[in-house]
This record gives sequence, structure tokens and C-alpha cells, in this order.
Amino acid sequence: MRYFVAVLAVAIGVAGIVCGEADDSPGLQLLGVVLIVGAIVFVVRTARRGG
Repeated sequence: MRYFVAVLAVAIGVAGIVCGEADDSPGLQLLGVVLIVGAIVFVVRTARRGG
């Protein structure tokens, strides 16, 4: 279930980046990147803890 939430966060982050490019909004693109990086960090930390 935790990995599903991370995949969902990555998908929302990618959508934010795409919408930010279309609207020329650097803030939305930054939020998308931060969301993706946060999801990756969450998955790595969860995998290292064995959960």
C-alpha cells in the first residue's frame, strides 16, 4: 500500500510538471519535482527499513 501511494505521488508530480510547462508556470513545475523527489526518498527509506 505504501508503494501505491508513492506511485500516485509520482503520477501527480508528473502531471504537475506537464501542466506547468503548458501554462509556463515555474512554481508548478518545482512543486511537481519536489513531489517526485519526496516520493522517491520515501520509497528508498521504506525499502531500507525492510517495510
